[in-house]
Amino acid sequence: MKKIRGVGLSPGIAIGKAWIWKNYLLNVPEYTISKHKIDDEITRFIDALKKTENEIIDLKRDIEKRAGQQYADIFSFHLSLLNDRFFIEKIKKVITDERVNVETALRKVLESLVVEFKKSPSDLIKGRQRDLVDIVEKIIITLEEPSDRKIKTFADEIIVARDLSPSQTVALDKKHIIGFITEVGSITSHTAILAKALEIPALVADENVTEILKNDDLLIIDADEGLIIQDPSPDLVRKYTKKKKEFLSKIRQLSQIKNLQGETKDGKKIKIQANIALPEEIERAEKYGAEGIGLYRTEYLYLNRKDLPSEEEQFLAYKKVCDKTPKNSIIIIRTLDIGGDKFLSEPSYSKEINPFLGWRGIRFCLERKDIFETQIRAILRAATSMNLKIMFPMVSTIEEIQQAKQILFQVKNSLKKEKIPFNPDIGIGIMIEVPSAALISDTLAKEVDFFSIGSNDLVQYTLAVDRGNAKIAHLYQPCHPAVLKLIKMTIENGHKAGIWTGICGEMASIPEIACFLVGLGAQELSMAPAAIPAVKEKLRRTDYSTLKKLAEKAMSFDNHEEVCRYLQKNLK
Repeated sequence: MKKIRGVGLSPGIAIGKAWIWKNYLLNVPEYTISKHKIDDEITRFIDALKKTENEIIDLKRDIEKRAGQQYADIFSFHLSLLNDRFFIEKIKKVITDERVNVETALRKVLESLVVEFKKSPSDLIKGRQRDLVDIVEKIIITLEEPSDRKIKTFADEIIVARDLSPSQTVALDKKHIIGFITEVGSITSHTAILAKALEIPALVADENVTEILKNDDLLIIDADEGLIIQDPSPDLVRKYTKKKKEFLSKIRQLSQIKNLQGETKDGKKIKIQANIALPEEIERAEKYGAEGIGLYRTEYLYLNRKDLPSEEEQFLAYKKVCDKTPKNSIIIIRTLDIGGDKFLSEPSYSKEINPFLGWRGIRFCLERKDIFETQIRAILRAATSMNLKIMFPMVSTIEEIQQAKQILFQVKNSLKKEKIPFNPDIGIGIMIEVPSAALISDTLAKEVDFFSIGSNDLVQYTLAVDRGNAKIAHLYQPCHPAVLKLIKMTIENGHKAGIWTGICGEMASIPEIACFLVGLGAQELSMAPAAIPAVKEKLRRTDYSTLKKLAEKAMSFDNHEEVCRYLQKNLK
């Protein structure tokens, strides 16, 4: 028996046999062909392209049904590459000129394109390298015999891989694949997000598991504990089988709580809302009992496309959310938060040395007023029949709020002159994501109707920790005293100014921390839809008076670990 530590990407427990994921690119058959076989090889290539395209189209439709349009759009680049004339002609040329088989031509073209991608000044293009490798691997798999092309379909299998791309992750058959372990990845990666959406337990290991583990090894993975057990004893299998049943039972119990109101045991009302990225996710929010939309990330309307979304396209998207949300619910639309790890495809968006500290959020919008004004017009028009609010991201100075409000005022006047219906009294909020905003939150509160503390970025910027960097993941500490003091200060300043303060991000989705935040005075929590039932359940079992005392005590500790242990001990 061997125990291997790791970091959970998607919660749950899995017990089954290991299956080591084959790296097809390392096993490409390479050989030369005779001149009269060139046409046959090109035909073989074109047939593989068509089969691969059909498989991806089916996969895209399936994932759209299972997890929503946001995740299905990951495959748009794959489909565009399969129909790219430059790519196709390049493969044909290598086959013809060098008289090699398709697999060899694919490998050679892949290597040359990766070099070109690395030279590109665009971070978006650089980020496509993984997708490029993924699609070439798919074509190679298609070229192999049918028996080798699919993931094995034996029951209770745990995939062990160096890495899994988003498309590979969503292709997993949940009837047979019960979990996966990778050697690289982070909790904020596409693969982690997809694993959570598909509810597959997943973990990134601290060791080279593809070398340590073997096919058919009996494994236990506990993503909550960050633990892999190789060849466990019968007693351990029984123990974790019981634990898994308890986990699933808890999920079923929580499903009965999801539609109850967010409130403490003694009746203190707390708005429990959902974070979404696309209109299609409204159904998921409703499924888990969201009381509204606390964060609508609009930047996903702008990504993976060659043009910018028009005012009408945005209006229809925002209206769709309004139409699908109960009339008494709040919807908070965050204006475009491009930058950091999200980029527009247009050429004018140039490379930055440190994009997370660069031209992003409200900074981008205030400079690209053409884009900003179009979005504001669409939001104001969609807000006519709903309690819809607008929120500005990445604010660090009071001047930024004042400039944004001035643009909002000008857009209102423009719509009024054009006699286009809109909501003139829309609520205005800002995200508190950087320490400077928290430290002057008493001043900022005079300019807005509400605060939403973006916990993910606030932790990142306060502690100078890239939350996507696995090497320093241990330094990403949500309950670090410095972070908690900034949150407490912001909430208190919001109360003094008579505006409400909410929290969104990972902190709001962890039940014990969510309770602590309520104890500090947070009036709204917004999180991934699946996290809502557990947070409601924890809140409804505790008095608000108790939470206030717990929060006061937790603020006295010196480090993240002490705070977490205290909250877990007292909020079991």
